[in-house]
Amino acid sequence: MRSPWHREYLRTPGAYIWGTDPSSFAREVSALLAPPARVLDLGCGEGRDSVFFAAAGFQVTGVDASAAGLLKAKRLARERGVRVRWLGGNMARVPVGGPYKLVYSCGAIHYVPRRERARLLPRLKALTSPGGYHAHLVFTDQAVYVEKGEVIDYYAPGELGRAYADWTILRSEERMIDCAQDGTPHQHSAEQLIAQAAGSG
Repeated sequence: MRSPWHREYLRTPGAYIWGTDPSSFAREVSALLAPPARVLDLGCGEGRDSVFFAAAGFQVTGVDASAAGLLKAKRLARERGVRVRWLGGNMARVPVGGPYKLVYSCGAIHYVPRRERARLLPRLKALTSPGGYHAHLVFTDQAVYVEKGEVIDYYAPGELGRAYADWTILRSEERMIDCAQDGTPHQHSAEQLIAQAAGSG
């Protein structure tokens, strides 16, 4: 994992740099599920989406490599009165046990090198219950802006969709994301994908 955000979480212990409201992606994906479905949130950062899923009645496991981010996530969960299972470590290697109805990541798995992603995605599929979902938002190489020294293994157009050729793709959309986390307004090109495994469960 080569994300710079651990340093930012350490630098801002009293503030949530991504805010505490859930992402619009998390809101959209949550509508696919019924409580108490099990959710795995990869690269959960400061916990805003994990806590949102938990507050909606789901059983949530949040994974992040940053201990400082997880400290904030735990605090947010306490403040909202919800329980989340938090795991620290590299999302490509941390041991988790399925099955999960949803495997979710928002702006995270592009930090996993492509050679590791080739092993990660099949493992995540194996942890998913029949009829379950994967939902990912990743940065693509169409508009690259490097902030805070981050090292990203950008997705190429269509690469994420090809990884789910054996699933039903419910949504695949390219979009531009406005950002100013380094103090300079800029954009990232991104792809959002929601896919469903075969079967029912």
